[in-house]
Amino acid sequence: MAVLFGIPLVGSLFYPVLLVLIVFVAFSYLSPRKYSENVLGPEDLITKNNELNCVRENLEEQLQKPVPKKIKKKICSKKGGKCCSKKKQNSCQNFLGSIESVIVFYATVTGNSKAFASQLCDRIKAAKDTSVKVVDLASYDPEDNLVNECTGNILSVFLLPTHNEGKPPEGGSWFYTWLEEAVNDFRLSRGILKDMKYAVFGLGNSQYGENYNVVAKNVDKWLHKLQACRVLRLGLGDENSKSQKWTMQEDFLHWSQILINRLEKWQLEFKTESKGCNCVSEDCDHEKEMSSFDSEGSDESSDEKEDSDTSVVDLEELGPIISNQKSGDIVNKIHAVDEQAEMITPLLRSSLMKQGYRLIGTHSGVKLCRWTKSMLRGRGGCYKHTFYGIESHQCMETTPSLACANKCVFCWRHHSNPVGTEWRWKMDPPELILETALEQHYKMINQFKGVPGVIPERLKEGLRARHCALSLVGEPIMYPEINEFVKLLHQKSISSFLVTNAQFPDAIRNMSPVTQLYVSVDAASKESLKKIDRPLFRDFWERFVDSLRALEEKGQRTVYRLTLVKAWNTAEIDGYAQLVELGKPDFIEVKGVTYCGTSKASNLTMENVPWHEEVVNFVQKLADRLKDYEIAAEHEHSNCVLIAHTKFKVNGTWHTWIDYEKFHQLVNVFYESNGTANFTALDYMHPTPEWAVYGAVERGFDPIEQRWHRKNVKKDISGC
Repeated sequence: MAVLFGIPLVGSLFYPVLLVLIVFVAFSYLSPRKYSENVLGPEDLITKNNELNCVRENLEEQLQKPVPKKIKKKICSKKGGKCCSKKKQNSCQNFLGSIESVIVFYATVTGNSKAFASQLCDRIKAAKDTSVKVVDLASYDPEDNLVNECTGNILSVFLLPTHNEGKPPEGGSWFYTWLEEAVNDFRLSRGILKDMKYAVFGLGNSQYGENYNVVAKNVDKWLHKLQACRVLRLGLGDENSKSQKWTMQEDFLHWSQILINRLEKWQLEFKTESKGCNCVSEDCDHEKEMSSFDSEGSDESSDEKEDSDTSVVDLEELGPIISNQKSGDIVNKIHAVDEQAEMITPLLRSSLMKQGYRLIGTHSGVKLCRWTKSMLRGRGGCYKHTFYGIESHQCMETTPSLACANKCVFCWRHHSNPVGTEWRWKMDPPELILETALEQHYKMINQFKGVPGVIPERLKEGLRARHCALSLVGEPIMYPEINEFVKLLHQKSISSFLVTNAQFPDAIRNMSPVTQLYVSVDAASKESLKKIDRPLFRDFWERFVDSLRALEEKGQRTVYRLTLVKAWNTAEIDGYAQLVELGKPDFIEVKGVTYCGTSKASNLTMENVPWHEEVVNFVQKLADRLKDYEIAAEHEHSNCVLIAHTKFKVNGTWHTWIDYEKFHQLVNVFYESNGTANFTALDYMHPTPEWAVYGAVERGFDPIEQRWHRKNVKKDISGC
């Protein structure tokens, strides 16, 4: 066996290895580059045999490591070289153009970030002839201003401290909440901030562990998800002097100097050519360089990874996720039959919380409706305000059952809720659900304290819920204690609007009085209902028809809820008319479908969303086919029109509104009489104001409210 410098060589390996060594030694002598202490110098390679042994050991160690697989890139066959595969649009293509002004946003409690903002403003002005403005987030409304102000020629700098339990200062809480909701709101375009250039610096203390600078990290991440472009890597100032050599002041000075240098070079680097990040994923690194003081910077990719692991998950995606789990864990779960499972699994909890739900117990949830926020600011209420007189800022949207028996193509929640045909989970008491729902609802209302534009009187009124929309998600009528839950609502003088998907006819018959009972009528034939609702029951059509018959037997207000999906169910007018004769509802709400964004669970697009005039045209044709029904009201903003039975038109005046005090009096008598003192929908009707009636110039918008339009954002046609 041949041996070279103590290295055993086998057979044909001798000459190749010898050639490699000769080339290596020659290159080492000719190269002027200095080697680090971990790399041997050429002068020692031949003379020191023990060092060669170290080289051999290092080589053997490297050979034991697995070789990464090379990913072959697909060559596009299309003309022009454009890839034919579906990819995300580049989220960072806004590096062209000059930066003409800078806005420095800050939120503060102790005054540190305010002082830093003032220092940064002075330093930028001294270094570059650029307009600089300092803005306190406590008096700033991002919903009104952020999209419009932060254009391609403006750099937005955010100086954000993290305070108690990883929360922002009170002055920055509205901005923080709005930004988080914008990321998870399907109604808003993912590119809503694509024209923004930004940089974020956080003020924190590493002694707080996982909450260290979490506010700045989240804002930086959320801005990126909305396709804003980082001009500079996230900077993290650490107040804990024991953890590093620099103070937080020095951290900020170092970071701000890099920012100023970037501004000075910007015109030269990006005037004619985009050299910025052309990433196609949300977890890319915009800047390859890293501030020396930023010890936490390397965690950003892991933060993004963690976020991606907890993102919204469609039910269709649960199968592959579960299949990737260890088989032993699955077997253990399957055999845990002695105890009923919880409806909200850890995976579903993460997904629902990501969408802004406040989860209650093991199967319930509450969420703040956007119309509640709108009416708190005097910008108008939802269609139920126009049709039935509810006060949207005093309405709580909740559900005692997140589970559903359908997987509708237009599901607002992208099917992130569980499904089932019967109750098979642990059950929480109705008292716990209601009290926790109200507690969480009031906490969300309280977050609007101090938010620009919020009317103080409305905020105070919002802390006293008067209405409950049991239509958040899922099938609330599945909850075995639904009657007791509704009774508890009424005992607190809270009206009830309950929506069911017409798959549980017996539950509808057994339902005690609610203020208004809805049945979703999404199609007029068996074939189209199967296509749109995708029900779990095999006898779904029989259950659907029986549910409509059960609705006719109810004494209180009943409603058909039709959701129009263009090219899916808008041509079945005669079929809908026949279903109306079957259930004889008091009202028929016809609403255009809300586009919920892209989802693996649905192939709907904006092309399937009818315009309001198309909805009105459909309603007119349907009303012409119905006996004793007329168009009563509309809410143009929600793309919704109301047909009402003519029994609610008294002496030529519509009475679609509800006398809520009268209802509570009647339902309390009903409870006291053990159900013998019944009452009907006509007993608690109330006149509809002229502005809400169909044909009025207001088109359903309350004239005491202030109409507000988003600027530079696509038309929002969604409702609650």
